[in-house]
Amino acid sequence: MNLKPIDMDTVHKLEEKCYKIRHDLLTLVYNIGLGHLGGELSMVEVAVAMYYRYMNFDVLDPHKPDRDRFVLSKGHCSETLYSIFSDLGAYTMEYMIENFECLDKSKFGMHTNRKYCPQIEASAGSLGHGLPISVGMALAGRKQKANWRVTVMTGDGELEEGSNWEAIMCAGHYQLGNLMLIVDKNSLQMTGPTATVMNIDPLDKKLEAFGWDVRVIEDGNDMLQVCQCLDNVPAADSQTRRKPIAIISQTEKGHDVDFMAGNVKWHGGGIAKAQYDEAIASLDKNWKERKSKWQ
Repeated sequence: MNLKPIDMDTVHKLEEKCYKIRHDLLTLVYNIGLGHLGGELSMVEVAVAMYYRYMNFDVLDPHKPDRDRFVLSKGHCSETLYSIFSDLGAYTMEYMIENFECLDKSKFGMHTNRKYCPQIEASAGSLGHGLPISVGMALAGRKQKANWRVTVMTGDGELEEGSNWEAIMCAGHYQLGNLMLIVDKNSLQMTGPTATVMNIDPLDKKLEAFGWDVRVIEDGNDMLQVCQCLDNVPAADSQTRRKPIAIISQTEKGHDVDFMAGNVKWHGGGIAKAQYDEAIASLDKNWKERKSKWQ
């Protein structure tokens, strides 16, 4: 995809979209009664950048053969994608709430399910599945001589699953130039800090040792840094054998909601009305402060 050079107006528009997606995400989770807000909030900048600037993907025509593929391996964070699909015109908020995990007419699930929602590329939820699936997609792209890109997002805690490392080894071996891994490294998982539960660092050196081209976003919740990184990723090429791309996006769990930020308690669960109101107020406050710095 040919992109115009990144400028601050573009960055600001994407930042404004992040604010809206977080607002919609909080509203969706409040109404359905459950979610995984910590990891859903941490991944917003990268997800928004991908769907609104860096991917060839149409939510209204999600099965186009030449589309780029995005696989959310941390599938329990599905509501971020649903909020993006809604904002892009695929569904209304009311429709998503009405059709969330209903026995007779379910269309949206707590974990991504491609049979329910056509914008989902691969069902996920059991951690460690998305990256192996994405390697298979990238190999299929090579066989088809197609140059769409496969992007897969994992969590950092998810990389404790051994199946990821088999896939990482496989992608490095086959030198998949049409595969990009993004690690949402928010440093927390369900039971505590990732470094305490099962340390995966130095992640960059480990990925490099498996034959990957590794880039690090120091602050994955800073849209300018996200765009600067993604702008410098080479175009997907299924035929040229080269190192697959790995981006380590260092983020904050629960980002932009003050009482959730960096708090492992908000890995999963619902929010009460008072918490929802406080979260929206926090989001609004942080947004106003961010906009005031644009002048």
